[in-house]
Amino acid sequence: MAEINLVKIKHPNALAICQGLELEEQATSLLNEFPVTSDFIDQLIEQKLYPDAVRFLAHALPKREATWWACLCARKGLTDKTPAIQVKAIELAEAWVYKPVDENSKLSYQAAEAAGYKNPASWAATAAFWSGNDISPVPEAIVPPDENLYAKAVIGAVMLAATQGEANQIESNYALFLKQGLNIASGGDGRKVQ
Repeated sequence: MAEINLVKIKHPNALAICQGLELEEQATSLLNEFPVTSDFIDQLIEQKLYPDAVRFLAHALPKREATWWACLCARKGLTDKTPAIQVKAIELAEAWVYKPVDENSKLSYQAAEAAGYKNPASWAATAAFWSGNDISPVPEAIVPPDENLYAKAVIGAVMLAATQGEANQIESNYALFLKQGLNIASGGDGRKVQ
């Protein structure tokens, strides 16, 4: 892969990002040989360790960029038969990306609940909710989310989106989504990636 400048990823050391991250043994074994973040992600993709690459990139990206990535992946699976609530969930997650305030975060939570947590759209909305400052559904109680909770929802959105549809499309879906994620990590918006 060509050398890329991952300006949005603040940890140049892959091991720092992998702390507490559950990766397959094959992926973990690459850390010693490829300790630089960009080299490590390149190797994960080159060796087609796509789920590990998704996990790693979801944790490496900042909240807004990771949530945007989840939205892009969820949008790819939309059809004219997609329930309106799923479309709304993506729209509300995108609204949080454009304006990351608690009001938008809370609206994303409601959409994620309505969409049922069985589709990429719901998990993209959950990523927006878990990226906010308060994950309590009760207005009187403020509960800040764990710092990396958003990444779990992003992983759910990306992996569900990659595995939707025909089995022979899974690998190409992962490849496209990871290109989009790397474009976002490089300061792009991921939309023009093919």
